Amino acid sequence: MPRRLLILGSTGSIGTQALDIVDRADDLELVGLSAERSWEPLVAQARAHGVARIALADADAGARAAEAWTDGEVLVGAEGLVRLVLESQPDLVLNALVGSAGLGPTVATLGEGIDLALANKESLVVGGELVMQLAEATGARILPVDSEHSALHQLVAGERPGSVEKLVLTASGGPFRGRTRAELEDVTVAQALAHPTWAMGGKISIDSATLMNKGLEVIEAHHLFGVPYERIDVVVHPQSIVHSYVTLCDGAALAHLGHPDMRVPIAYALHDPERVDVPVRPLDLAEVGALTFERVDADAFPCLRLAREAAVAGGTAPCVLNAANEIAVHAFLQGRLGFLGIAAVIEGTLDRLPPAPVRAFESLYEADREARSTAAELVGVTA
Repeated sequence: MPRRLLILGSTGSIGTQALDIVDRADDLELVGLSAERSWEPLVAQARAHGVARIALADADAGARAAEAWTDGEVLVGAEGLVRLVLESQPDLVLNALVGSAGLGPTVATLGEGIDLALANKESLVVGGELVMQLAEATGARILPVDSEHSALHQLVAGERPGSVEKLVLTASGGPFRGRTRAELEDVTVAQALAHPTWAMGGKISIDSATLMNKGLEVIEAHHLFGVPYERIDVVVHPQSIVHSYVTLCDGAALAHLGHPDMRVPIAYALHDPERVDVPVRPLDLAEVGALTFERVDADAFPCLRLAREAAVAGGTAPCVLNAANEIAVHAFLQGRLGFLGIAAVIEGTLDRLPPAPVRAFESLYEADREARSTAAELVGVTA
């Protein structure tokens, strides 16, 4: 019997590539799709794949979809996303939503004991401890889709407990690698969106340019693999061939290598623990010629430091960090905030909202709301 697959965020880069993989797979049956507001491509996907139930987070987009598409059911809003998870009866959910909007569907998926292929790193950044406890309680598996975490997942799988000394996440360095802080003062939105390696959406591209994406990934790795923060490192690797590596207790290191192509980790997560054929070019190291590595410039890219500090502080601090970052990045993309102002707004928000204990998901939602309000106020002051 094919596994029933639900894709959340199917119109984004990860979602569309996942659909390509589904088209090549006989063991996956698509049962639902969702998007934030891109209703036209979502309806086109539903028609092409014979899906009877879709969801849109944006209410206006949902209303338009319901008018244009009468072949199935259109669910709307945050509740609609959760209903899509519960009512589609999937065996596996791919959560490729962007931002903290992915937390609710993650909780719904794991709460039902459904395996989760996770591309929404914010689910673990915002609700890490509670999310991991929920997965453990229901027996649901969390399968990482990020290329770095997929690499680590595969590297540590065969190692006995205690043999892994350190996890090392690699970063391309983004479009501004090598620039000083002063040289980042006047960078434009177009320059920040021009990632040298990956084709990604706006928010994720800006996170890569500020290196906030690596900060979020450090938090994600901590929760996924239960490794203390002092044993998780980040190194800049502009070729993006080594996706991550681990150092072991005997002095050896194991690395996961391959051309940068998200179809590889997506396919692995959707078929775990099996490997399937993916039409990507095999790696030829002689052709690549050289692999280089650099330390992160913490002065030019303070977001990584801010993420580490919030992670160590714990409680609601990572949630506040994430919410402030989403507000600041949105303001930058709209031209209301300078590039260096992103980190300034995040740091100011963290300073104003000290971490509080997290005892339930409701406290995270409250922290998220307060952080967004504070960050929006700081955008007005900083701009």
